[in-house]
Amino acid sequence: MPVEPEFVVPMMEAIRRWSGVSVPNAAARHGLADFAGLMEELAALRGTMVFEDEPSSFEAALRECREPGQ
Repeated sequence: MPVEPEFVVPMMEAIRRWSGVSVPNAAARHGLADFAGLMEELAALRGTMVFEDEPSSFEAALRECREPGQ
């Protein structure tokens, strides 16, 4: 069995205090353990994603559908 990251138990307690919900089962606890990998992946993307460089596809679609003169 893999070693659980040390933040899992404090995170479970924080979730319980904040929302009143306890981790319901082993799968949920495992999901919290996977959180560290997710945070590392997101940290690696920091600075590489710039939303403001060009309009999102939704915003671009709105601009294309805009009536003339608006």
